[in-house]
Amino acid sequence: MTIGGVEFNLQLTFLIIFSVVVPMLDYYGHKLTNTKAYDRFILYFILPMLIILVLFKEPAADYGFKLGNWRAGLLWTIGVCLVMGIILYFVARTPAMQAYYQARAPKELGRLIWLNGVELFAWEFVWRGFMLFGLAKILGPGPAILIQAIPFAFMHLGKPEVETLTTIFGGIGFGFIAWQTKSFMYPWLIHWFIASFTMLIALGHF
Repeated sequence: MTIGGVEFNLQLTFLIIFSVVVPMLDYYGHKLTNTKAYDRFILYFILPMLIILVLFKEPAADYGFKLGNWRAGLLWTIGVCLVMGIILYFVARTPAMQAYYQARAPKELGRLIWLNGVELFAWEFVWRGFMLFGLAKILGPGPAILIQAIPFAFMHLGKPEVETLTTIFGGIGFGFIAWQTKSFMYPWLIHWFIASFTMLIALGHF
């Protein structure tokens, strides 16, 4: 599409607008269900999946919705979780982290783990699946890995500063792992562990 002599790639334009508008809707608290994790599952998984299948008419596997290189994914998942587990054991005990998560995390262990899994499955799909692989088709993997980390980092505003400042690097790392494995599943498993372990430490379970 060309407007005023400027050429716009329609798919790229749609990806960028979606990645800005949908987090804004989330931020302003537009409720679809009675549970935030389920709202985010609809916004960040159902909607992108419908766009891929219906609007783009492409297979979901092209956007990382597959096991991919599971051997590499398993190694990345185990290695990163071990390293982050050691770091979080100390970081999650800081007063800011404890105050934030004690006020917000579900108190019931099973509910905490389940809701984190549901919410982060959608989070990882929209950034490390939909956006990463969509951008990579047009811009290449390097720019795609960097760009998809931007909205991901901004979505952490309001959380403890020590956490928020690291998310640009975490987002880039997750994007790199997703691209290496050709799947968003392994960043999801890692992110699920990080979020749940952080909350459990902040709540005094460890």
